Amino acid sequence: MTTLAIPRPVHPTGIWSWITTIDHKRIGVLYGVTAFLMFFSGGLEAFLIRVQLARPEQNLITPEIFNQLFTMHATTMIFLGVMPLSAAFFNFVVPLQIGARDVAFPRLNAFSYWTFLGGALLLKISWFTHSAPNGGWFGYSPLTGITYNLGHGIDVWIISLQVLGIASLAASFNFIVTILNMRAPGMSLMRLPLFTWMTMVTAILLVLAFPVITVALIELYFDRAFGMNFFNVAAGANPVLWQHLFWVFGHPEVYILILPAMGIVSEILPVFSKKPLFGYATVVLAGVIIAFMGWMVWSHHMFTVGLGPVANSVFTVTTMLIAVPTGIKVFNWMGTMWGGSISYKTPMLFAIAFVSMFVIGGISGVMHAVAASDAQQQDTYFIVAHIHYVLFGGAIFAILAGTYYWYPKLTGRMYDEKLGQWHFWLMFIGQNITFFPMHFTGMNGMPRRIYTYYGGMGWDFWNMVSTIGVLFLLVGFLIFIHNMARSWKKGETAGADPWDGRTLEWSIPSPPPEYNFAEIPNVLDRDDWWEEKQRRRE
Repeated sequence: MTTLAIPRPVHPTGIWSWITTIDHKRIGVLYGVTAFLMFFSGGLEAFLIRVQLARPEQNLITPEIFNQLFTMHATTMIFLGVMPLSAAFFNFVVPLQIGARDVAFPRLNAFSYWTFLGGALLLKISWFTHSAPNGGWFGYSPLTGITYNLGHGIDVWIISLQVLGIASLAASFNFIVTILNMRAPGMSLMRLPLFTWMTMVTAILLVLAFPVITVALIELYFDRAFGMNFFNVAAGANPVLWQHLFWVFGHPEVYILILPAMGIVSEILPVFSKKPLFGYATVVLAGVIIAFMGWMVWSHHMFTVGLGPVANSVFTVTTMLIAVPTGIKVFNWMGTMWGGSISYKTPMLFAIAFVSMFVIGGISGVMHAVAASDAQQQDTYFIVAHIHYVLFGGAIFAILAGTYYWYPKLTGRMYDEKLGQWHFWLMFIGQNITFFPMHFTGMNGMPRRIYTYYGGMGWDFWNMVSTIGVLFLLVGFLIFIHNMARSWKKGETAGADPWDGRTLEWSIPSPPPEYNFAEIPNVLDRDDWWEEKQRRRE
């Protein structure tokens, strides 16, 4: 009996080619498109929160739905938005920057995306099954224990985060191995582009941090499902254990979100300033120190739980110290632009805005390093303002800068610069109108996570201003989507090197061929492509 194989094309076409792809560039696109959709859904959740809080004593949303909204919003933006958007750049850019034809483990790379998609859909489907989580993205016990939270929302949240953690670990191992073992000849570690450096540091942080939250989530699930007593106060447990476990993961997570953004900005500023990055080795070292010190500051989130003056003093010092390497990076970025021939294209505008917004968020962050000050600001809208200046004005602005910067390389087309400028100014104005007033409402005593408030408390005006700011952000984001979609087919042809770039990805055609490099380059300098162009001109 003869068995015949089903005939199939050598290369699948259409939607099947995307489902079965192991090409790192296509997987990067899948990550990016999925993450932007999730980011948009998280933005809609935030919009509903702001509409509810625009005026006092509104009842547009029930308290239970409001709790679900802020939980889903934060979880979505962190785990389904910023992290996978960074992963999109890791996938598309890193192999091109190091002169590799692919990642070390292409199928593991595909596995990480589809696992991420499964975890994301599991979380989002909970809206339609009346089981959305409602305990905040931090999941503090005993609020998330079975005694006070009988539904399945927390269980869905736990399982979703575990699935997303598997995806992150798979991707992290892949990129660590890729960067260490698949660099082009001559590309030593101190010749790596800054974005690739920050990718490796971020991947190492992920590998070390996610096991901590994995243990915490397993313990919480066992408490809920099997009657265990890891966090049960009645059985003699201490719920502060959850806070320690969560923030040992949670504060490195902040740097997992921001270090890739710093890498993106460190790529863009030299190109549009027509200068090499000022103090390359210092910027690399500062990134490594930030990652290392990120493990020493977690308890500044816990100044109000009664750890005692010694612990509070130690974490005050470490929290202040971590501002030093961060400040070094800001100094180096300013030194890069100083005296340069700056071109104010959309990527550069977003990169400069990142620096300014991140500095504002950093200043308010140092204020929280002092336990006495933190006691007044803890769990107020001042904290909401701080984290959004760091993660929205910081990480998201940098991601948008990177999207515009590498868009011609991805598509072979230029975006519409006028629409890009409109997008930038709407986002920049909207960011500050939305989040800066939250400093005032927080200092006036408005707690975070309340679904309504009485009039006459000094919060009415600034809450309305913040809600108006969200409209700027929404319009700006819609312009961005229109610009990206329209330019994909109708944009001007970009060419291989539209920005006069410095790194290897600009030495190959746009979009890159499936094999990336027809001939693996031999790297002689740090900014090898830039130096090669100078040698040719001479």
